[in-house]
Amino acid sequence: MNFRIALAQIDSVLGDAEKNVARHCEAAARAREAGAQLVVFPELSLTGYSVKDLNWDLAIRPDRPPESYRPLLEMSREISILAGGIEEGETFGMYNSALLCEEGRMRSVHRKTYPPTYGMFEEMRYFSRGNTVRAVDTRVGRLGVLVCEDLWHIGLPYLLALDGAQVLISLTASPTRLGGDEGTLRSAEVNGEHHRTYARLLSVYLAFCNRVGFEDGVNFWGGSAVIGPSGDLKAGARLFDPDLIVADLDDGEIRRARRFSRHAVDEDPELVQRELTRILRR
Repeated sequence: MNFRIALAQIDSVLGDAEKNVARHCEAAARAREAGAQLVVFPELSLTGYSVKDLNWDLAIRPDRPPESYRPLLEMSREISILAGGIEEGETFGMYNSALLCEEGRMRSVHRKTYPPTYGMFEEMRYFSRGNTVRAVDTRVGRLGVLVCEDLWHIGLPYLLALDGAQVLISLTASPTRLGGDEGTLRSAEVNGEHHRTYARLLSVYLAFCNRVGFEDGVNFWGGSAVIGPSGDLKAGARLFDPDLIVADLDDGEIRRARRFSRHAVDEDPELVQRELTRILRR
């Protein structure tokens, strides 16, 4: 697993898939020119975040996407594309999903498992919950993909790392919350600490792709980043503005991290399974 990843920190047009596909193709072309083999976009990047009842009109079947998605599929012959969209499931449920385009085809690689419905969030009104978390084999290697809130549930990145993912990727639409000292953004600080911790403890790369712009009165702060397996920042994007960043991922760094700190290598999933079974039976 050695490849160059690009994170496309974009703003999306709410409800206009055709315009969003064009933005994805433009950013993917720039990523390819920068030598990337994979470009990642934010959560619901193909539709906008605050879709509400538009979800019925915007939902697609990945195995037969609409003609408006054709340019994206053609671009995927040159570079793998991981984007956020609305997936219609087999029983016609709606999912906030991560969609991977490769070699002219699209597939769903993760359905958001924890759609938040608290505070300003109301995703469970419009989306069903995913019920699996599995690493996925791609043209660039074995990846673990999550969507936004999923990364705040410690079990999911843990399971993906155990399933062989050497890169964890989060497609995110994180709203700006005021706080922190002058000149700092508390959301960026908290998320950065969080990402470095996962990367260090699991000895993996972590790529966080957050969107920017305003939508339905909400601002998104950006700050996309790639973190190395020792917790070091490999690439960081600007706050609040569109940006495209690239980083080289090398499994040699994962090897070194796991040899110097063996916690990931020595992890005992059978112990975890045994104790979880005991706890759940209480």
